[in-house]
Amino acid sequence: MLPASISRLLHRALIQDPEEIKRIQTLRRVFRYVFTVVVAVLAVLFTLSELGVSIAPLLATAGVAGVAVGFGAQSLVKDYFTGFVLLAENQIRQGDVVEIAGKSGEVEEITLRYVRLRDYEGCVHYVPNGVIQSVSNRSRSFVYAVLEIPVAFGENLGHAAQLMRETAASLRADPEFADRILDDLEVSGVDRWSSDSVVMKCRLKTASLQNEVVRRAFLQRLEAAFAQHGIETSAPTRVIYSEVASL
Repeated sequence: MLPASISRLLHRALIQDPEEIKRIQTLRRVFRYVFTVVVAVLAVLFTLSELGVSIAPLLATAGVAGVAVGFGAQSLVKDYFTGFVLLAENQIRQGDVVEIAGKSGEVEEITLRYVRLRDYEGCVHYVPNGVIQSVSNRSRSFVYAVLEIPVAFGENLGHAAQLMRETAASLRADPEFADRILDDLEVSGVDRWSSDSVVMKCRLKTASLQNEVVRRAFLQRLEAAFAQHGIETSAPTRVIYSEVASL
């Protein structure tokens, strides 16, 4: 049986390449659905044939009806075709975090008809495959935690950059983050000026889906490092008082 074959393929993938597990699980769900539908249709046709009902007129009628339905359900056909392409090209897998058709979240289910997403707030989105024009997938191999660090005007930017590198190195040395951070911090330098600070841009290469956890931990440690070394992140607020002479 087809589902059993896919299960054996999944078992081999578990031993050889864990990265393929999610893809095979997704394919198994879709093929199981298609296989069930095909078997059910064939079972009905064979049952009618055994009961002496001629199925030739039924097949002819189904063919004509199929053409008529095809003209009226072009969007549905597009959904199924796009869903097949998404699966064939391995663009989306169950468990991936993606952005499609203006919606983002974790893929809970993908079929030939739609993709079901659950966003950060827990809201579930059903996205028809036919409206998917591009896929932004954050679950492949690695992702970057991109950070913008404000440093007050007048501070030593070289010292600030050094503290950023040291903080990232200490975070990477932490056993809790050793497998999450894949490379040293990349400091791009000054990105822009804001109203009260110089914004420096940097990024950390992380394992897939770990960028937000790493980003928060890095910012927390960097805040402590800046405070310890007296690095201000924004210019102090100056309040100017003026006296008005009474008449």
